[in-house]
Order: sequence, then C-alpha cells, then structure tokens
Amino acid sequence: MSIPTFYATDVDRPEMVAFLPPNCMHVLEIGCGEGTFAQHYSSASERWGVEPNAFSAGKAKAFLNKVLVGTFEQVSQELPDNYFDLVICNDVIEHMEDHDLFLESIKIKMREGAHLVGSLPNIRYVSALFELLVKKDWQYRPYGTLDRSHLRFFTRKSLLRTFAAHGYSVRKFSGINRAGRPFYALHKSIPIALIVLLTLGYYRDVPYHQFAFAIQK
Repeated sequence: MSIPTFYATDVDRPEMVAFLPPNCMHVLEIGCGEGTFAQHYSSASERWGVEPNAFSAGKAKAFLNKVLVGTFEQVSQELPDNYFDLVICNDVIEHMEDHDLFLESIKIKMREGAHLVGSLPNIRYVSALFELLVKKDWQYRPYGTLDRSHLRFFTRKSLLRTFAAHGYSVRKFSGINRAGRPFYALHKSIPIALIVLLTLGYYRDVPYHQFAFAIQK
C-alpha cells in the first residue's frame, strides 16, 4: 500500500458506524491514522492499529492498545493469527498493490465468523463518469476518486464479485457519501435522480462517492 500524496489521518468517518457489528472484543484497524475512528469501538477489550505514517501512528497510541508502523504487508507477521473478530479498513484496499492477496491473508488473522468492515471509492461516481464519457479524460488528482495513489478501482458489481471469489458473506453493503445537491449528471441541467428514475434504477449507484461494506469470514 502506498501512502497517498494527500493523506488525511484524523477523519472521524461517522457514516461507517452503522456497518460495525456489535460486541467485538479484539479489533484491528488497518490504516488507523491518528486513531480518531477508535472512539466508535471503544468498548472493545483490545484495539490494534496498523498505520504507515509514523507521526500519525504515534498519535494513535493514545487511543489504541497497540499500533504497528508500516503497511499491512510489512507488519502482518507481527499480528496474531485467528485472533480478531473485527477488522476495519476504511479507504485502504484501493491503495494496495494486490487486493486479492490481502483479502486472503487477512482471513488468517480473523476468527471464524469475524467481520471485515471498510469503504472504498466508486469508480462509477458521477464526477468520474463525467470525466471519462464527456470530457474524454482521466486526470489523476491529489485526492478523491481519481486520487493518484489509488491502484485499484471498483464498481458495485466487481466488488461484490471479488468478495464472493474469496469466500466472504456480505452482511451489509451500500453507497455512502452521496453527491451534494443539485445532483449533476451528464449535463448540469439533468439531475441524477431523474436519470435513475428513467433507467429503472440502472444508474442508482452513480450518486455515491464510495461504497461501504460489512462482510463476514
């Protein structure tokens, strides 16, 4: 996993709380940043973090029991096997060189029935489609859907297929961080809501900047 050029490490992410399963005792947060999100699972008996930014990892130690500095690939041998009942990876998988390897190897660290919760960008987000279909362009940026550090891109269909290929059961899945109003589509006078209605929901995923999921081993 590469470290993004624009790398926010103190993001609260309240929209992800609804995806957290109850009563998880051993929690591992990959890409924990400064530990801000840990407030949402503060009842866990053990809270581990993995963070490649050493400065942020140092601040996260105030909220987590143990923080390993590095990417998951770099520190995985330091994580106990068959131990965690919840793994969190908010905005992490899209930065990995081999997401398939991660989805297999993280299962070694998870107990049977454990949950993997996370989020990642939706490449069919309306702004990305506008860039590709209307502007005929694909310009990487310091942040957002076309963040220059993103190595993997997913649609709803491809992401669900990937989870199934690795043997996970999907417990919760939805789009999050909907585009602000007015919802622009291929032309600024055409609201996304109308496009979705006229196509019988075929484009119902395009207003969402990200997908969030809770999947189970």
